[in-house]
Amino acid sequence: MADVAEKAGVSRALVSIVFRNQPGAGEETRQRVLRVADEIGYRPDSAARLLARGRSRTLGVMFTVRQTFQTDLIEGIYPEAERLGYDVLLSATAPGRSEAKAVEALLSHRCEALILLGPDAEAAYLDDIGHRAVTVSVSRRVPGARVDFVHSAEGKGVRQAMEHLVELGHRRIVHVDGGRGPGSAERRRAYRAAMRRHGLESEQRVIPGDHTEQAGIETGHLLLAERDRGLALPTAILAGNDRCAMGVLMALTRAGVEVPRDVSVVGYDDSHLSHLMPIGLTTVRQDATLMAEHAVRFAVERLENPGLEPREAVLDPKLVVRGTSGPPPDGAA
Repeated sequence: MADVAEKAGVSRALVSIVFRNQPGAGEETRQRVLRVADEIGYRPDSAARLLARGRSRTLGVMFTVRQTFQTDLIEGIYPEAERLGYDVLLSATAPGRSEAKAVEALLSHRCEALILLGPDAEAAYLDDIGHRAVTVSVSRRVPGARVDFVHSAEGKGVRQAMEHLVELGHRRIVHVDGGRGPGSAERRRAYRAAMRRHGLESEQRVIPGDHTEQAGIETGHLLLAERDRGLALPTAILAGNDRCAMGVLMALTRAGVEVPRDVSVVGYDDSHLSHLMPIGLTTVRQDATLMAEHAVRFAVERLENPGLEPREAVLDPKLVVRGTSGPPPDGAA
């Protein structure tokens, strides 16, 4: 600012007035100061100015590398944060980089609030974070932690998918579990409850998995190996998420199994990947944009009203029927 003031022939205080867009400088002077600043490449340090006032107006977002639904959430977080006058800083978890390290990086950069996408942390750790900074957990609910929660009604989504498959005539419906992934426990419980409700308890089967393509591929190989030993393939597979569903599809179609003629496959999330296949994926849609908007608003409202208690938003999912689900093969229901 001193350089700008010297070259423009004004005081440093006047330069500050111009940059803060406050009254006290004539239009000609204002334009001269801005022109000089542009010529020498000066940009006001808004972060430093905010920190001087005790605010960073920055939301820290922790996400997991390669989780496509979380990418969709981030796309929704940015515009809502900007609308409310906040910046966004991202910190990723990845193999070799823990959630704790990702969170501490955000706090060290003075993020005022944290939005955690699908955190895997224990309740005690989440509660500790929630006492250190305003925190929102997206896609995972952890009772007892002092954080806001935004998630879809997982059980309702699975029920919709199971009703769809049963109405098509399926009985041998397998669920590929999402392991410790967000929403997995609720989806697993809902699958089992649906099988019992439809009188299919004897057909229940949960295959351990994960929210990755590799887990889906391994499931496909397992089922194909069983077929080669004389066991029947399931007629429908409910995967833990879209990435897992795509892995299942890859393994089955490469082995000559036709989807949905031989086996129906249903995912969960309706991430952008579900639209990129030659055959569209039947899946349960979580509204990423709406979830992102709720998360940002929860964080900002608690920052600007410190007395607010943490809240919870439960959003309705919706089954999206595309090309990977159909009736079971004749005589195979």
